[in-house]
Amino acid sequence: MMATPKPDNARPSALPSRNPLPLSAAQEAEVRQLYYKRVRAHCADEIREFATCATNRTFSATWEELDAAREEYFATADQRRAEREEKERKKAEAERFFREWWDLDEKAKDKSQKKGRMDK
Repeated sequence: MMATPKPDNARPSALPSRNPLPLSAAQEAEVRQLYYKRVRAHCADEIREFATCATNRTFSATWEELDAAREEYFATADQRRAEREEKERKKAEAERFFREWWDLDEKAKDKSQKKGRMDK
């Protein structure tokens, strides 16, 4: 493979790469603003269609969805409580098994007895 020759008038970039990192917070904000500007320009037709569709609906749709989310939250409260209790039960069972397996209860008793002897 042969390397492609560079044109004579090509000058090297002042930056070592296309995206030097890290940027400061202010620089990131400027990049974000440029990004939003490019996206708005690229998606202008879609944004316009959405705005037309959402006119006089946004707030009512938002409140309706919020109400639906609240209803779902209260409807599933018992289910979430049961799942939480089951998770806690499994955790306690795993801890009990771990203590039995490693005989930690006996070791803890032995340590406290040894510590009590040393304190005297």
